[in-house]
Parts: sequence; C-alpha cells; structure tokens
Amino acid sequence: MIEDFLQGDLSDVEEAVRKAAAAEIMPRFRQLAADEVVEKSGPHDLVTAADRLAEEHLTAALTALLPGSVVVGEEAVHADPAVYDAVNGDAPVWIVDPVDGTRQFVRGDDRFCTLVALAHHGELLASWTYAPARDELAVAVRGGGARLDGVPLHAGSPAPDAVLRVATSHPDYTTDAQKRALLGLRIPGINPNPCGAAGMEYLDLARGTLDAVAFSWEAAWDHAAGLLLVTEAGGAHLTSAGVPFRIGGGNALPFTVARDMATARRVLQALKS
Repeated sequence: MIEDFLQGDLSDVEEAVRKAAAAEIMPRFRQLAADEVVEKSGPHDLVTAADRLAEEHLTAALTALLPGSVVVGEEAVHADPAVYDAVNGDAPVWIVDPVDGTRQFVRGDDRFCTLVALAHHGELLASWTYAPARDELAVAVRGGGARLDGVPLHAGSPAPDAVLRVATSHPDYTTDAQKRALLGLRIPGINPNPCGAAGMEYLDLARGTLDAVAFSWEAAWDHAAGLLLVTEAGGAHLTSAGVPFRIGGGNALPFTVARDMATARRVLQALKS
C-alpha cells in the first residue's frame, strides 16, 4: 500500500499542503487578533489559531489521501502526548508541524513554514517543506532526490578554508546543560548563530546557504521533513553517539545535520570538545 502510494502522483500532497496554508495560515499572517495567540508552556512557546486549524485541515486531507495512515501533529501531541507513540507504530504516519516558526509568524517575519513528512516503521519516505509567505516548496522522496519549486537541490560542500555557518538551538528554548553542550562550537572556523524556524534552516542547508545545524531537541515534527530533505540533497546527520538521527527518539543529543559527512563529523567533534 505505502509503496503504491509513493510510486503514484504525490502532487495531491503538495496541493493539500498549499490549500491548508491558503485557508488557515496566510489569511492570519500579520492579521492575528490578540485572542488568536496563546502561550503553551511559557512566553516563548506560542500557538495560534493558524497552527490549530491548519493541523486539523492537514489531518483530514492527508489521511484521506492514504487510507489507514495516521497523523502525529504538534498540536495533537500537546493535547494528548500518547499521540506521539504512532511515530513508532505499524501504520504509515504523517508527521506534521502546521506552522514551524510560530514565533516568527506572530512577529510578522516571513521565515516560517509548514512541515509534512511521511514515515513508516521509523523510516522517512517523503517530505514537504512549504514556506507560504515566500511561496517556496521543497519536496524530497527517499531515493528520489530533493527539489525546490521543481529544481533539483544539491547541498554541496563548504570550501575547505571557509568558516562554517552553523545554526544552533535558540537560547530561549535550551536548558543550561544544553547551552553548555553547544559551547564547543564557539571556536575559530565555526560561526554559530541561534536558529529561527528549524524547517527554514533545513531548507537553507539543502540549498547550500547554511553549512550545518546543531540541535538539542528531537521532536519529530521539527526534524523529520528537513532530515529527509537534506539527506536527499546530499547531506548527512549524526547524533552525539556518532550514529544517524532516529525520528523515533532515544537519540544522544545534541545532534548535527550538515551539507556533507565531513562537515557533520567536524561539527560533532567540536560539540564533544
């Protein structure tokens, strides 16, 4: 079933993502009412009406496209943490972040995106990264490469003498221990900067305008789409244990995703220093 779906016309998924953004996200961009923004765990953890309604829209559309599939969405997991178990379940799973970069969205910054990935038994099969305010859509299919607006993406490699541009977990979202773990990147030859929307950082990696990311959290909805996108563009990822990142969890953190394996190893070595 899942193989037949992947070999079919995946443009229906693209259409579902675009429709959800057009219906629920973009009409609220720079138009949010005060009562449409709510704090979850604290002032830096926000949810808006756009997040909730876009996830509901995508949940209905995606499960209709692939009968028997389930959805793990950020807002559904916030309401019921047991929903997350489906990432490691037997059914094909859509992993959804309806508005990745909610803080940017609330501020009126256009660097936010909608992330959708399709996985089965912990293996990433396809992903969609859509930046609706920029009308950019990146699609990756396992073994089929990555494309941005239909044009193949190639992450390439940094120049041998280049200072590495690395996006890191934002201080507002990290514990003291996580901050200490990321301090290893503050060395000559690496220029670390706090990330914004993770999905946009992954897109920049896939197109080679960023060299690596170093993140200290593993929520599948933030990473699944970008991991496949970067991998299919030629990139690589490693956890602190020196093995690839697993979307099912249990990873040694922080982890890195980079334009190539040599860069991933270089970043990982700095994190361990």
